[in-house]
Amino acid sequence: MNSDYIKIIATNKKARHNYAIESEYEAGIVLVGTEVKAIREGRVSFQDAYADIKNDEIFLRQLHISPYKYAYNSNHESLRTRKLLLHRYEIKKLWSKIKERGYTLVPLQIYFKNENIKVKIGLGRGKKLYDKRQSIKQKDMKRDLDRERKKQSY
Repeated sequence: MNSDYIKIIATNKKARHNYAIESEYEAGIVLVGTEVKAIREGRVSFQDAYADIKNDEIFLRQLHISPYKYAYNSNHESLRTRKLLLHRYEIKKLWSKIKERGYTLVPLQIYFKNENIKVKIGLGRGKKLYDKRQSIKQKDMKRDLDRERKKQSY
């Protein structure tokens, strides 16, 4: 029985639209106190966030965590680079995939797992414009089918 308490804080809605996600990884994130408090308030934005690997470590860049409004002068920088915590073998596996053409690491979600803040990152390949159109068409068709089923059930 899995008794993990998971509370989703923020989801990157554009990630699945712009990238075809092939695999997902759960990573811890190194934060300072005011960042944790701001995340608890849900003040996170994935606008241009991405992850990259440097010196066998993985970093999350351009993740915007708004300053905590009740902090005095020790507030954090909102766009600072944050280190992600993954096993070394996972980082090596990701590094070998990223070296292939077209793969990138995209943050998908930030959530609480028990009392720890976790980031779900996805290994994805950028979608072309026609792929985006195709996925929008499929989503619209699914929505129309669901509407028809709902009408028929009444």
